[in-house]
Amino acid sequence: MIFKEKLDFQVLKLTDAFYEAYPTPPFTEILRKRQRAYDCLFLQADDDVLVCIPYRSHITHSNAFYFKKSVRSRKSRSGLDYSKAVIIHNVEYISKENAVIDQDEFIETVENIDRIRSEMSQFIEGYCSHISGKKVLHEKEFKRRYGYSPIKYFHRELNMVFPS
Repeated sequence: MIFKEKLDFQVLKLTDAFYEAYPTPPFTEILRKRQRAYDCLFLQADDDVLVCIPYRSHITHSNAFYFKKSVRSRKSRSGLDYSKAVIIHNVEYISKENAVIDQDEFIETVENIDRIRSEMSQFIEGYCSHISGKKVLHEKEFKRRYGYSPIKYFHRELNMVFPS
């Protein structure tokens, strides 16, 4: 997936309409918080698709961008969780209200936006390559990397072409 230019990102929230369109069940891998939405980094992709990466306080795997400079990151492994990203194209799913995140984490996001974009792109491309049969991962590696990811719900948004 190719992302647009450097400044094409925002920190926002998903709307209730998104969660109504993707209820649990069956969309069990989509993150949900009671009474509030996750703050997310939205990256604009080339094909009018947005990638929504949630900010999380505690991440225990390697499919993430970890903050290093914030007070919160020194207490826990906070960061942007690539494995819980969702892919959207419906603007009704994006809240118009700005998310409120730690100022240090926002600055670190801006300073590392190219790296975040690149790593998120690699995460999505790895999934698509496996599913399409281009570059199949070992079953355990695929499950470790993508087993709990909601990316599997967004094949249409990714314009995935599967082998027949």
